Amino acid sequence: MKKIRTIITLTLFFVLPLLTIADPPPPPGSGGGAPGGGQTPVGAPIDGGFGILLALGLAYGGKKLYDTYKAKNTNIVEPEN
Repeated sequence: MKKIRTIITLTLFFVLPLLTIADPPPPPGSGGGAPGGGQTPVGAPIDGGFGILLALGLAYGGKKLYDTYKAKNTNIVEPEN
């Protein structure tokens, strides 16, 4: 259990700061407008897909940990012939 807690702590320590890094907004009035006029194009949203992948990864990891825990703590008795 201590090993699992250490792995989770280290993962959060290294992953969470990467999720909070963002580029600063451009200064106002810099550069020309979007080609063809109109609004400035917006980047593709990654929030929904990233959240789903993160949730599925956590669920998969949890299942693997549960299976490992269950396999270690199950006393398998072999039948006598």
